[in-house]
Amino acid sequence: MPETLTRDQADQRVRTALRGFGSDAEVAALTLDEPLRGALDLDSIDFLTFVERLSQARGSRIEEDDYPRLVSIRSCVDYLLGTTDR
Repeated sequence: MPETLTRDQADQRVRTALRGFGSDAEVAALTLDEPLRGALDLDSIDFLTFVERLSQARGSRIEEDDYPRLVSIRSCVDYLLGTTDR
């Protein structure tokens, strides 16, 4: 069972999973609702790498059906916290 996170902890895990796809300053400057793929120019392989990292941070696999829910910092945080609708 994944651990319980605060919103700040989940935000930090999302931003940590994004490291290397942009500079630390670019990742830190991302707004909560900015589309990640466009902002960091993530191609399909980059996105899959991000999902793998996020899965590790979450403590369980993220299924492909859930990928569309991982569009922004906010949606990823909500996903990690389990606060989004399916």
